[in-house]
Amino acid sequence: MRPAQFSADTVAALLREQTVASLHDVMTALGRVSRRTAFRKLKDIDARTSYSHRGGYYTLDELADFDERGLWAFAGVRFSRAGTLVATAEAFVNHAETGHFVDELDNLLGVGTQDALRKLVGDGRLTRHKLAGQFLYCAADHPHRTRQLRARRLVMATPGLGRALPDADLMPEELRAAIVLFASLLDERQRRLFAGLESLKCGWGGDRRIASLLGIDPSTVAAGRRQLVERDVEVDRVRRAGGGRKRTEKKRPKSSPASKP
Repeated sequence: MRPAQFSADTVAALLREQTVASLHDVMTALGRVSRRTAFRKLKDIDARTSYSHRGGYYTLDELADFDERGLWAFAGVRFSRAGTLVATAEAFVNHAETGHFVDELDNLLGVGTQDALRKLVGDGRLTRHKLAGQFLYCAADHPHRTRQLRARRLVMATPGLGRALPDADLMPEELRAAIVLFASLLDERQRRLFAGLESLKCGWGGDRRIASLLGIDPSTVAAGRRQLVERDVEVDRVRRAGGGRKRTEKKRPKSSPASKP
């Protein structure tokens, strides 16, 4: 009978060789052991479960190259720092400044999320609200949920807002140059709010993405985003008080002595 430690080392070696392995691969490497034994050995080495393919694939954290959102894909298999699909969906909705519609989250995670979202709502871990004929999934925390709904309504109500800007690497050079030029023509406050609005449309990771595009600090983008969400924007006059042309007073003609009675 193989020592337990040897079996765990065998699984770790398999994952280091293949990067990602299925449960069947693990069972075969251990000598056709039962599913229960394979699960136990995977737990012994803290193997990470995929959130795609119904959690049927495994890897080691040391092999995963997670992006800033905590996602990583290898050969079509998807992993998340948050863990399972349910945990990942919950984390993404909670981090989203504007909450998420199902199709948005599907595109972000690369898998169908409807069932996971329904479970989260049923368990009271998320809420959902009907907007424009779709359910918007938001945080369970009331203040956070209120901010998400306000931000989403802001984005939806802005005329001609359109979708989020594509990644800078995928954007035509002419478009990128035009956006940077446009931003440079704005004053400091307008540029901050413009960047914050574009970040809202991008969702998680939007601050860094827009900051990189416009060549500004991510904290500036975050400040603009927060101002919009919290409605902390002072609406000034187009002109400052006292600006513009000086007022002219109508002068009455002086009466001549001859005209007096």
